[in-house]
Amino acid sequence: MSDWQTIDFFSDESLVEDPYPYFDELRAECPVLPIPHLGVVAVSGYEEATEVYRDPDTFSSCNSVVGPFATFPVPLEGDDVGEIIDRYRDQLPMHEHMVTMDPPQHTRERALLMRLITPKRLKENEDFIGRASGAQLEEFLSKGRCEFIRDYSQPFAMLVVADLLGVPEEDHQRFREGFGLSVNPGEMGKEGMEGDLNALSWLDAWFTEYVEDRRREPRHDVLTDLALATYPDGSTPPVEAVVRSAGFLFAAGQETTARLLGAALKVLAERPELQDELREHPELIPDFLEETLRLESPVKADFRLARRSTSLGGVDIAAGTPVMLLNGAANRDPKQFGCPAEFRLDRPSQAHIAFGRGIHSCPGGPLARVEGRVSIERILDRTRDIRLSEEHHGPPGDRRFRYEPTWVLRGLSDLHLEFTPVEGSR
Repeated sequence: MSDWQTIDFFSDESLVEDPYPYFDELRAECPVLPIPHLGVVAVSGYEEATEVYRDPDTFSSCNSVVGPFATFPVPLEGDDVGEIIDRYRDQLPMHEHMVTMDPPQHTRERALLMRLITPKRLKENEDFIGRASGAQLEEFLSKGRCEFIRDYSQPFAMLVVADLLGVPEEDHQRFREGFGLSVNPGEMGKEGMEGDLNALSWLDAWFTEYVEDRRREPRHDVLTDLALATYPDGSTPPVEAVVRSAGFLFAAGQETTARLLGAALKVLAERPELQDELREHPELIPDFLEETLRLESPVKADFRLARRSTSLGGVDIAAGTPVMLLNGAANRDPKQFGCPAEFRLDRPSQAHIAFGRGIHSCPGGPLARVEGRVSIERILDRTRDIRLSEEHHGPPGDRRFRYEPTWVLRGLSDLHLEFTPVEGSR
């Protein structure tokens, strides 16, 4: 019996550090494969995953986050369980968030969110991104070392989203403390967690205050745009819907960017020649980021629930089946990407699905790309000889890394770097 038949994707710790051999086994067996745990069908092929993403009428997102652990009060029986899903979806975890919604509710909520992430606002936000990147680097640059995730990527990503949503800069320190990302941590983050199942309840409270204030007294600021944004039909969303959109951006925006930056710096630290090439040719940084996203997709597993019996890649899927989309596997499908396990800066442009596809493609993707480009430009400008700390990650040939122990996301828990600081010009 092969490993894929015995390994439990949802509990086997060996998959945390390196899931890719397992993904390759699944794909080699069949890109659409029923696995022997929790009734899941695993989709590891690029074309097949893309097909699921583009068919929300057949594949519901109600279980996107909780996967096969979504439970209904009645059995999902018959060839069409769409009515059961729609009737009981509000009993599922995370049902109030856009990531688990289907049209038409998803259409309304995404339209509201996209009114907040306009090209004009992203352009305005880019000025802050440059300043935030420089300021974050100054906190540790002179030391010649850092733990990159906590010292840079997490606080940087949080502050960028705060600025995008119009949080006044005088409140930014409060947000750092709330997320436990302050250089001199206060008590706010601790208080927000004690005795509260929602560890970010303080965030909801603050944005409720912001939105209610701007609706009472509009100003010429982004928070007013946030508070007064309307649904496509012109109706005004309830305050809690606007607050949910803000909270979603904070959670999803930080996760995506922090994981992308961690993966990118790991690649740079392992390839000194690549650092020099990107310093000489900064116009290649966007290509570098896309290849990083393909090679180390931030989303390890996304889920859908089959609303009706269907067929995918020649494999029958019964209504009510949890379908597991393995983005990291699809992005290493040799039918789509030549030598997929290799990092190739000059790889021909081929669209990866690190940010998903279709109506649920990550709305923060454009923001993450800007944050990544600006960060890499400034980091390369202010440092030389970026390298991995052997004390923390071991010597070449015997490296060790810790990844977040989750089957949903793929990202480093920590990344200890050493470098030579230089006076920068940016």
